[in-house]
Amino acid sequence: MQKKVVIVGGGFAGSTAARKLENDFDVALIDTKDYFEFTPSVLRTIVEPKHIKKIQSLHKDYLNRAIIVKGDVKGVNKKCVIVSKNKFPYDYLVICSGSEYNLPMKGKSSVAAARASMLAKYANKLKSSKSVLIIGGGLVGVELAAEIIEKYPSKEVTIAHGNNELIERNPKKAREYAKKFLEKRKVKIIFNEFIIRNKGNIYTTDKKTQIKADLAFLCTGIKPNYRCMSKGFSYCLNERKAIIVNEYLQVKGFSNVFAAGDITDVNEEKTAQNAEMQAEIAAKNIINTEKGKNLEKYLSKPRIMVISLGKWDGILVYKNFVLTGLIPGILKTLIEWREMIKYRK
Repeated sequence: MQKKVVIVGGGFAGSTAARKLENDFDVALIDTKDYFEFTPSVLRTIVEPKHIKKIQSLHKDYLNRAIIVKGDVKGVNKKCVIVSKNKFPYDYLVICSGSEYNLPMKGKSSVAAARASMLAKYANKLKSSKSVLIIGGGLVGVELAAEIIEKYPSKEVTIAHGNNELIERNPKKAREYAKKFLEKRKVKIIFNEFIIRNKGNIYTTDKKTQIKADLAFLCTGIKPNYRCMSKGFSYCLNERKAIIVNEYLQVKGFSNVFAAGDITDVNEEKTAQNAEMQAEIAAKNIINTEKGKNLEKYLSKPRIMVISLGKWDGILVYKNFVLTGLIPGILKTLIEWREMIKYRK
């Protein structure tokens, strides 16, 4: 009889773990949605709603043996995962619950730039909006601003960013290119100011700057999605509510519970690539445990990152090497195509 593996979350980490383990274990993948989504491309759906079909694939379409459970995980304990009134016992558990947006803003004009289905719903509102505010000038904020201004060059787009530079964790050449790209297209950038409240379509910063926007996108405040851990496993969380893992990606205090992706306390960029690599190691270590083999360490290392600026422009970053222009722009599309092949039968 095969051992039971329960995987919480069906993003890059969870779906990878499920694919790697379903042939050797009795796998249950629990997710709030019944499909995998290529999240690096969700921003395009706000200007091209039909693009959603290219970046989503039902879990049942790429998994052959795993059971798919759609629902919210209410709790996790040392024996099982609880979904609604159902309990899913496990021999091994892989927590890939990812991250979520902290939503300080309320109202019909504020949207979390998180899921394609949500953004696609707002495509018509964007089309009719004259002014757009993007809260946050990190990777998501910059890519979203580029998508909008490429499709709608006459819209008034403003980025409010709490730092003094866009995409501040990237090399200087990348930061400068992103700023010049957006400013050339008349995107207004407000640095060193945080949006603290809104009243209707008026948004106010901590320095009392007021910005009028028909539509606002929240591209900041990402935090680990830790709620399923908050009761039984709260001692496994650090001060930021990320799951504490060892070098083998085992959760603190456990040999049979692993975590991978944005939820972990691994100190690295929370990217799709890193989530997949962590999931591969976690899956390999479950197999190695069963075979009595030594566990493999997860080694965090710099990986190529591509930032898209609309369809035909972008920035490629690897360590301190930066390539800008058409090639990175096209690469992002090729990466999406290559990745989605894994999720088609």
